Amino acid sequence: MSADIDLIAVEDFLYQEASYLDNPDLEKWLALYSPDGTYWMPASENQHDPVNEISHFYDDRVMMEIRKRNFVHPRASSKDSAVRCSHLIGNIRHAGRSDNGDLIITSNFQVVMFYREEQRVFAGTYQHHLIERNNSFLIRSKRVNLINPEAAHKSIIIYL
Repeated sequence: MSADIDLIAVEDFLYQEASYLDNPDLEKWLALYSPDGTYWMPASENQHDPVNEISHFYDDRVMMEIRKRNFVHPRASSKDSAVRCSHLIGNIRHAGRSDNGDLIITSNFQVVMFYREEQRVFAGTYQHHLIERNNSFLIRSKRVNLINPEAAHKSIIIYL
């Protein structure tokens, strides 16, 4: 880890992101992303291309806004049952900087989701590319690597 990185501040930021998803407060969660931010969940292990290969998600800021609006819409099917989540994050590490200077942060996660009388568990690793801004961060990209990306998954009602 580089001496110029405040890993505790990075951890606090990632924990705050997890809290927004647990609540869920997608308005505050989306505010953590830069205008060019992306959220990617590959559909295969070691996938390198989110555009020319199939992904579970590859959302830019516009698509995240659409999903947020659909999630909170009064007639949305997601309103039929409460969504309850618990995000656990650990092994947070600084993995260097991207070509454009973003912090590359890796971590492990486990998410337990309860929705429509069913509990599901997701696990894997995150890779965040963070922009340092005003003593905090913005997410330029978040990659979610499930430990079982090729498995059949039911609809994922909330971002992991």
